[in-house]
Amino acid sequence: MRAKILVVDDDEKITSLLRRSLTFEGYDVTTAHDGREGLQKILEHEPDLVVLDVMMPNLDGWEVCERIRKSGSNVPILMLTAKDEVKDRVKGLDLGADDYLVKPFALEELLARVRALLRRKHASGETSGNRLVFEDLVLDLDSREASRGGRTFELTSKEFDLLHLFMSNPRRVLTREMIMEKIWGYDFSGESNVLEVYIAMLRQKLEEGGEKRLIQTVRGTGYVLKGESG
Repeated sequence: MRAKILVVDDDEKITSLLRRSLTFEGYDVTTAHDGREGLQKILEHEPDLVVLDVMMPNLDGWEVCERIRKSGSNVPILMLTAKDEVKDRVKGLDLGADDYLVKPFALEELLARVRALLRRKHASGETSGNRLVFEDLVLDLDSREASRGGRTFELTSKEFDLLHLFMSNPRRVLTREMIMEKIWGYDFSGESNVLEVYIAMLRQKLEEGGEKRLIQTVRGTGYVLKGESG
């Protein structure tokens, strides 16, 4: 069965380009030209992935993303934004977006990100009901929630994938390149800080109750999940 993709963007040139390109790649593509229409089509078509522009009339992409997540949907969301400031990227990620791409973008990169998000969605759907434990941190693979110090907290799709990778490889140093390949499935340019943004967001949730840091930075290499005793 072909994956269903919804493209929500008020720029007709972009929606036309993405409709043709994604259809050529074998996807079933639907488009919407503003936020309200996008929300309605999500209900009608139940897409496997949403490509969502930020700056749109009626409802902007941030509001649409927030409403999608509040509805309980875990559909992967790739946000398109003309803003390249860190605070704008973080806002989208905080609202539940899985990835972002700054306009103007290379079509090949967008297609790679779409493939990567769909692969992650498929892989997470095959997870059996169990959990991973490292010291006082517990990751429930069924509910996709984590708990620590008596606190249970929700994770975005990418936060879950990232924490799952660390907890599946405790005390093993994971290079930045390996993490990017495993989680995003493609290579980011060297100056991209998306991984650092996600690490910071994940640390904030894990340490909110004053607990010790478990995800340690290995300078010049990557990151490792370990306790104070190693």
